[in-house]
Amino acid sequence: MSERVERVDEHDRVVGVVDRDDAVRNGWFHRVAATVCRDTRGRYLVYRRADGITRFPGHHDVCVGGAVAVGESYAAAAVRELREELGIDVPVRPVCVFLCRGELTSYWLAVYEAVFDGEVRADPREIAWHGWLTPEELTEAIASWPFVSDGQIVFRRYLDAGRPQDSPQ
Repeated sequence: MSERVERVDEHDRVVGVVDRDDAVRNGWFHRVAATVCRDTRGRYLVYRRADGITRFPGHHDVCVGGAVAVGESYAAAAVRELREELGIDVPVRPVCVFLCRGELTSYWLAVYEAVFDGEVRADPREIAWHGWLTPEELTEAIASWPFVSDGQIVFRRYLDAGRPQDSPQ
């Protein structure tokens, strides 16, 4: 059995609790939180998903995220996922929430940003490689490496929302 999530409607209102795999398989809306990480130099954290994971093994991504647990807020889920996958405990800044029409299913997605310069202690069961890329390097990587398609949707929304005021010029 996979994790339990809140099934939500087209307005992001809770209508029940279901197994996440059932939500994906049946196309039921549920909630996901994803965080784009950058450092104070303006580089983005990019990682390659481990080969043994269920969804998009071996693909690269520019956001860290996962399903929002039953009773959990989007922000709490974003912080939890950063802790679980990257071994970091940093604050997140909300960017946007939207109904994502993803590759596997549609779901409500909250996008966050985390800015930090500390050490990443990635969980090797989830992340096979990680590194900090400049915007130019990231553009090149996206053109040549396999990336998670939903992560690209997140990153476009992040960029469309505009860079935060504390971003390097």
